[in-house]
Amino acid sequence: MAIITKKHEMPTQAPKDRAHNFNEVALGYSAEVAKEEAARCLNCKNRPCVTGCPVNVEIPDFIALVKVGDFEGAYKVIAKSSSLPAVCGRVCPQETQCEQRCTLGIKFEPVGIGRIERFVADYHNEHNSEKVEKPEFNGHKVAIVGSGPSGLTCAGDLAKKGYKVAVFEALHTAGGVLVYGIPEFRLPKSIVKKEVDGLKALGVDIETNVVIGKTLTVDELFGLGYEAVFIGSGAGLPNFMGIKGESLKGVYSANEFLTRSNLMKAYRDDPDTPIMKGGKVAVCGGGNVAMDAARTALRLGAEKVYIVYRRSMDELPARREEVEHAQEEGIDFKVLCNPVEILGYRNPENPRDMKNGFVTGMKCIKMQLGEPDAKGRRRPLPIENSEFTMDVDTVIMAIGTSPNPLIKNTTEGLIVNDHGGIIVNEEGLTSRTGVYAGGDAVTGAATVISAMGAGKVAAKAIDEFLTKEK
Repeated sequence: MAIITKKHEMPTQAPKDRAHNFNEVALGYSAEVAKEEAARCLNCKNRPCVTGCPVNVEIPDFIALVKVGDFEGAYKVIAKSSSLPAVCGRVCPQETQCEQRCTLGIKFEPVGIGRIERFVADYHNEHNSEKVEKPEFNGHKVAIVGSGPSGLTCAGDLAKKGYKVAVFEALHTAGGVLVYGIPEFRLPKSIVKKEVDGLKALGVDIETNVVIGKTLTVDELFGLGYEAVFIGSGAGLPNFMGIKGESLKGVYSANEFLTRSNLMKAYRDDPDTPIMKGGKVAVCGGGNVAMDAARTALRLGAEKVYIVYRRSMDELPARREEVEHAQEEGIDFKVLCNPVEILGYRNPENPRDMKNGFVTGMKCIKMQLGEPDAKGRRRPLPIENSEFTMDVDTVIMAIGTSPNPLIKNTTEGLIVNDHGGIIVNEEGLTSRTGVYAGGDAVTGAATVISAMGAGKVAAKAIDEFLTKEK
């Protein structure tokens, strides 16, 4: 049988339609297409794809079951390693992880591992009616700070071993960045809720509106009888450029903009939280968050949306798929371009006059690529006398985030690096006995799957810590 050299295409909404709604862009494989894509797998003996997965899903095993139509069996294989398969199948950068190591990809396009995983998870969620068996309590209690991907993964792995796990979430909805940061058109909130409900069925207790460092401290969690604490509080502190005009009305961090839209439902006709709609929008940055913010602004009714990025299209850090989707939807990419000032007007007689406090434009300078920087990327350099002004009403800063210092400042003996990331060893252990950390709270903003991997590592270490002397 001849090898099919290319992945089966992922069906999507037409760009002209999806640019005006928040429905999921990718529509998913059918059962037949999933089986046909699974049949492309070579079932290699050395299984390089597994080593490329941060949570070590046994990829060839679940794909082999999909190939013969045993979709529930495939789900059980995935679920042994991943607590969030429907999420991973949608937002993981498989092209730089498992699929990058696919043997078939040496000569042809790699197997569409992520697309098959998504199909399997969706099939399970639609057809499975079995009740989850709650493990017997093993006598130990663990607290998890944050309900993002690292916290949920750590909670799931420990709950399966019989631990009494409580997850403390600062916001009013569980899911962390999965609900406040990733738009509905990439990751439907119903999918996240389904995954969270699965953890609750295992016995995980999720308490929302609890800000660790304010409502309770880490030390107080130990006082409540928790024997170990995992900090998975993410990196929710937005970075800004430090240029003039960033305090004007109409300037957002991507974090705020996406939270208002995703979690606070600002896209509704009569929202509880305000958000800028319409006009011309500039999004500064080139990562996945920048793509999410730009595409959200478009769906909120923006007349024109620009991505402003200081390097070239080849250096964009966002996933190729997200860049292509943004281009198809009409996002205008202004590359080799860097903001230097945000322009606006305030009434000098009444500085609190919101009517005259909005953005009126953004001054930028053209860039050129010089020698590689410390990370090996060509350094962007300004071109003399190349400044120009963009006509925009809203500016969204999507240039990264840092860990919030609240937990560090309220937890004695916790050591962090220069960027505010909690310092841990290979097992996720911090400088305090019994306190572990992982995900963006350690690394700064990174991928969902890498955060999940950190949660798994910490869960294993916590289990060993609490049982080694018992």
